[in-house]
Amino acid sequence: MTTPPHALIAADLKRRIAEGRLRPGERVPSTRQLARDWNVALATAAKALTLLAREGVVVAEPRVGTVVARARGRKPRPTASEHDLTRQRVVRAAVELADADGLAELTMRALADRLGVATMSLYRHVGGKDDLVVLMVDAAVAEFALPDEQPDDWRAGLETIARLQWAAYRAHPWMAGLSSITRPVPSPALLRHTEWAMRALAGSGLDAETRMYVQITLYGYVQGIAANIEKERRAQAATGVTADEWMDEQGDELRWIGESRDYPAFVQLLDELGEFDLDLDRLFAFGLGALLDGLTPLIERDRGRNGR
Repeated sequence: MTTPPHALIAADLKRRIAEGRLRPGERVPSTRQLARDWNVALATAAKALTLLAREGVVVAEPRVGTVVARARGRKPRPTASEHDLTRQRVVRAAVELADADGLAELTMRALADRLGVATMSLYRHVGGKDDLVVLMVDAAVAEFALPDEQPDDWRAGLETIARLQWAAYRAHPWMAGLSSITRPVPSPALLRHTEWAMRALAGSGLDAETRMYVQITLYGYVQGIAANIEKERRAQAATGVTADEWMDEQGDELRWIGESRDYPAFVQLLDELGEFDLDLDRLFAFGLGALLDGLTPLIERDRGRNGR
């Protein structure tokens, strides 16, 4: 039986990794490079990387590409380590696992393997996965602590919490998919952000419902943009294709749009843009500024009357 081309490519990459020619953390050849080297279609090259990703041989790193997976360190440790286990160690290991593999791969068993302890020993420190996730969010948000002093200006206060939340999502993309605005995670760390927002809006003259809507709108904006970080990581892991490579593959579709007379304004925009690189950090900053600008007339309408 003839070995399919994608399997041959995957086997060659495995061999190069085993021989040390590709080391953990190093970027593997891109889909486009593999397609050129092996004279195959992009889809075939992508299938090879997808196979390796499913086997845990490679992982997709945001803003980097597909890299050789690092060892997960799941060798059993001496049983005595269970006596040294603390809630902090459990939470830290869970965050590291979610950062590396995504929240979907976080199970109590996988976490126990990572720590080298029996699964049941974890339940002496956390009530279960739901309890663990709240603790993980608290730990992740705490890495980007609120300043000791809150600014007097409402806009500076709201911008501060938005940027700190963005930084937390950037460091831990799995957080963006944890909850919705209708079912928020009961995290004390995030509640401190809500408290900060309420203090910032305290003298605005806005009624309670409007203040709550302002805070939810701000939180939802940050979370909504941040969700794309994890989505892109998953897409790269599943296909082996980076965002730039994916756009390159859309050449036929883009040419069709350019030749069409149905979208003249969009075609003109594409012509003016030239090479466009979507930067999520720039998009976040742009949208945050526009959001705060839009809130300014609403919040400052009664500012003079309230002495702020």
